[in-house]
Amino acid sequence: MNLNIKVIIPAYNEQDSIGNVIRDIPKIVDEIIVVSNNSTDKTEENATKAGATVLTENRKGYGYACLKGMDYISKQKLKPEIVVFLDGDYSDYPEQLTELIAPIVQQDLDFVIGARVKELRETGAMTPQQIFGNWLATSLMKLFFNAHFTDLGPFRAIKYNKLLALDMEDKTYGWTVEMQLKALKQKLTYTEIPMKYRNRIGVSKVSGTVKGSIFAGIKILGWIFKYSFK
Repeated sequence: MNLNIKVIIPAYNEQDSIGNVIRDIPKIVDEIIVVSNNSTDKTEENATKAGATVLTENRKGYGYACLKGMDYISKQKLKPEIVVFLDGDYSDYPEQLTELIAPIVQQDLDFVIGARVKELRETGAMTPQQIFGNWLATSLMKLFFNAHFTDLGPFRAIKYNKLLALDMEDKTYGWTVEMQLKALKQKLTYTEIPMKYRNRIGVSKVSGTVKGSIFAGIKILGWIFKYSFK
C-alpha cells in the first residue's frame, strides 16, 4: 500500500539534533518538512544537508511552525494521506513512526498519539512539571469529555483530511491540546501507542524554563476550559 506521508518538524535552534532526527525517520515517508522557528544556529543548514525540505517561520511559537508546514502542504498538487508531527530535539525515536501510523493504516483510525509512558521513558526525560501538566490535562479531558488520552505527546499522526477539518489555530504552546480537544469534539477515532522517550539534546525552550512552563500550563488549561463550556 503506497501512502503519501509527510512529516512536519518544528525546530528552534536544534542544530545538534536535527540531523539525527531526519536520519532515523523511516524511508516510507515521502517528505520531511523542517520548519525553522526563527533559529539562529545551523538548524536550517544541517536539516538541508540531511535531506529535509526547510521552511522558515520567523514568528516564534510551536503552533506558528506547525501551521507553516501545513500551509506548505496545502499548496502541493499531491496531498498526503497522513501527516506526522515530530519534535526536532531527538527525544522521540523517529524509527517508531511505522508503529505510530499502524492504527491508521491497518485499522483506519483517524488520529494516533505517541504516549511517553513511564516504563519506556529515560530517567529525567520529562520534567516534574511536564509530568504533572500531562496528568492534569488528560485527567480534565477524561472528566469533561470521557477521553482516553494519557499524554499530550508531540509525536503524533493524523489523516490529512481530518487535520484540515480541525481548523487548527493555536500559535504557541496550546497546539497539541487543541488538536486533541478538537479531535474529541469532532468524534475522530483515535488511540495511543506507547513510545520510548529519551533525554533531549540541548535545553527545552518550554519545560526548561519557569516562564515557559507557566505559559504552557495556562495555554493548555485555557483550551480545556474553553471547550468544556462550549
